[in-house]
Amino acid sequence: MVDMHSHLIPDVDDGVDTTEEAMEILIRLSELGYQKAITTPHVMGDYYPNNANTILPKLQELKQLINEEDIDIEIEAAAEYYLDEHFMQLLETPDELLTFGDNKILIETSFINEPAFLREGIFQIISAGLKPVLAHPERYVFIQNDPEIAEDLVERGVHLQLNLLSLIGYYSKAARKVAEKLIDRKLISLVGTDCHNIMHLRAMAEVLNGKYYKKLMQLDLMNNTL
Repeated sequence: MVDMHSHLIPDVDDGVDTTEEAMEILIRLSELGYQKAITTPHVMGDYYPNNANTILPKLQELKQLINEEDIDIEIEAAAEYYLDEHFMQLLETPDELLTFGDNKILIETSFINEPAFLREGIFQIISAGLKPVLAHPERYVFIQNDPEIAEDLVERGVHLQLNLLSLIGYYSKAARKVAEKLIDRKLISLVGTDCHNIMHLRAMAEVLNGKYYKKLMQLDLMNNTL
């Protein structure tokens, strides 16, 4: 049980505000059976100008607390990169990017409009020796309007990562509908909590009892290889 999408580094993005909240979430994840959490702070131009220097020292603080309090969970850090011109510049030095697993990199886009350079960006990511993972495709309006885009991206070498809370309509009915369709088509490779706060985890019980959660768990997911 590996969660590969969350926002548990305090005070770097729109995730947890305090170390105490991060620790409470990690304890609850452990109680749910998770053995590892790969937390992924936003990186978005000037808005969330994060990098290894802002993320990794705070990651070490969490690791130390986990050891001190003897919590049975491992934590690592990558990042969730917004696909924009700033990210394309970062691709010029891919060895400095925060990846997970075998050089996988988590990316997100505008929720409303498909980026004009989406496919070019994916090509550049793969050319840099990285494996693109698109965060929560079910939440993008442009994919809700045309789910075939998701299949096209998979054919281009993109792994799709589903948010668990989408399965209960937490974000919208449209997101839930697309999430179910992607599961039915077996297009999902990874799954994450995308946990930003303790409220997200409190909604997990409903997810775990759902029909589509059981279908999701029957897919050949990559989480436990991370």
